[in-house]
Amino acid sequence: MKTYKIALLPGDGIGHDVTEATWAVLEKAAQSNGFSLDATSYPWSCDYYLANGSMMPGNGIETLRFFDAILLGAVGWPRKVPDSVSLHGLLLPIRKAFVQYANIRPHRLLPGVQGPLRSENFDILCIRENTEGEYSGAGGRVHQGTDSEVAVETSIFTHKGVERILRFGFEQARARRGKLASVTKSNAQKYSMVFWDEITERLSADYPDVEVTSYHIDAMAARMVMAPESLDVVVASNLFGDILTDLGAAIQGGLGFAASANINPDRSAPSMFEPVHGSAPDIAHLGIANPIAAIWSGALMLEHLGETAAAGEVMAAIEATTARGIGAIPGKDKTDAITASVLSALD
Repeated sequence: MKTYKIALLPGDGIGHDVTEATWAVLEKAAQSNGFSLDATSYPWSCDYYLANGSMMPGNGIETLRFFDAILLGAVGWPRKVPDSVSLHGLLLPIRKAFVQYANIRPHRLLPGVQGPLRSENFDILCIRENTEGEYSGAGGRVHQGTDSEVAVETSIFTHKGVERILRFGFEQARARRGKLASVTKSNAQKYSMVFWDEITERLSADYPDVEVTSYHIDAMAARMVMAPESLDVVVASNLFGDILTDLGAAIQGGLGFAASANINPDRSAPSMFEPVHGSAPDIAHLGIANPIAAIWSGALMLEHLGETAAAGEVMAAIEATTARGIGAIPGKDKTDAITASVLSALD
């Protein structure tokens, strides 16, 4: 029997609840498909930071390196630790160290879920560059605490970084419906975004079977609301992709349905899978967090590991659950009830 070693990072807030739910579903899917999952859980979180002065130990990256995948619940608790500390202390270092340059977020309405738009027939795959761009962390502040203080934040776009995320997007579009939307703001950002547009145009010659359209970020935001069914694969920079995927979560019914995968495409290091919703401190420990986004992220993990049949069964169980109206309306059902329904649908 094949065994996959999985690192569990429940993190903060509802991350614990949704990770527990997801793990129960994944273990059942593994059992029925002839493989096993071996979990090791780590308490790295804002509480860990308060006790130890860091979000993870100094050897945290090397500890994670030998796992097949990482399943993350949620990171952040702003009242305890500033988001700038928690994000740069755990999530971003993992993405960068393991070259998880492709952040994948699917956006479609599950059966029984009602979105806020008139359009329901959309299936968008957003691909966000995940390791450089606007979140490179290059910059600084001088004259702090004075009225002469200056803050500089520099976006870094490398040819290698832009080309590889665009190629990844082209390949995904080729495997889906053959349409790629590349998102920039090149009319205002005449260096980095024109650079991105030029690479998009050059690469399009290598993919004559893919229809390529370039959009400005503001136009894309409008299109995702007015005509989401016209979109297939959307690829964008770190910041733009981050913003667009929250919009994507909104049109698919809410953050409780938004899954994501941080992919190392050449598999030289583990990939990481996480729901988009964050730690939601206001509902932590109330037992009302929707675990569907986390379970969907778990399905993406199984697919990445090559267990496509199990991944398909998990997605079918999610869809059967929401089709029955369970977990379909934010705040209506308890975490345990949603999880039990998904587990039952796996039988």
